[in-house]
Amino acid sequence: MKNNLLREITPLTQSDCFTLFSRVKSAFDFPLHYHEEFELNFIQNAKNARRVIGDHIEDIDEMELVLVGSNLQHAWFTHQCKSKEIKEITIQFHKDLFDEKFLRRNQLSFIRTMLDKSLRGILFSKETTQQLAPRIMDLNQKQGFDSVLELMSILHDLSISRNMRILSDASFNNTEQYTYNSRRIEKTLEYMNHNFDKPITLNEVARLANMSDAAFSRFFKQRTGNTFIDSLTEIRLGHASRMLIDTTQSIAEVAYHCGFNNISNFNRIFKKKKSCTPKDFRESFSGTRIFI
Repeated sequence: MKNNLLREITPLTQSDCFTLFSRVKSAFDFPLHYHEEFELNFIQNAKNARRVIGDHIEDIDEMELVLVGSNLQHAWFTHQCKSKEIKEITIQFHKDLFDEKFLRRNQLSFIRTMLDKSLRGILFSKETTQQLAPRIMDLNQKQGFDSVLELMSILHDLSISRNMRILSDASFNNTEQYTYNSRRIEKTLEYMNHNFDKPITLNEVARLANMSDAAFSRFFKQRTGNTFIDSLTEIRLGHASRMLIDTTQSIAEVAYHCGFNNISNFNRIFKKKKSCTPKDFRESFSGTRIFI
């Protein structure tokens, strides 16, 4: 099923805690997709738009707040929504932002449970949404560590809220774990994230893992679901996306700074993975995007 879906490569890098994107738009235009990051999506002025989370489909009310777990397919569609001023705030954070051991501490147990449930999608109650909407809308006004603390506080308040609804069937997403449970994989991904702008070979990362090329290639695909080359490409595209948003560098400069030594190849891969050109991608970010 997922082979037919768009796998979104978000601009969030390993150095970021989370990203927040706020915009006002006249329609929903992003296709059904999934990504590794958790996503908290606040939507206002979108009555009769349609929400798709996993195998769940429902027309939405005026305002809603949804937490989408790692690798769960999701999208919102305009459907019968007549509003031309739809407000959307999307917060994305890494699936390993909160370490598994950290989440097992007593005070974090509610957040841990909520993140587990979000692998099926969670719709929060109208009362909870109304209560937390001002804080979500003000989150981009906070700076640095204060913004991370506020995000944790929002997640905690959501985790202890009442009348949350689980949206997708339990069997649909196979509730994937959000850690690779492998120090070798974490070590090689860390190396790739730090050296994405340089040539990196399979032999190089296989040596880091103390494995032969063939054995590492099989091991990496088994643990991550991706080939080594696909993962490296996605890391590079993530950094390129970030630079397209954050900088005024030319598309060619962005490509070369992110490890692509051929601009035509970069354009082709970018369009294949993101369903738009780098130029169109840059132009689509007319809202406010912050990285923390």
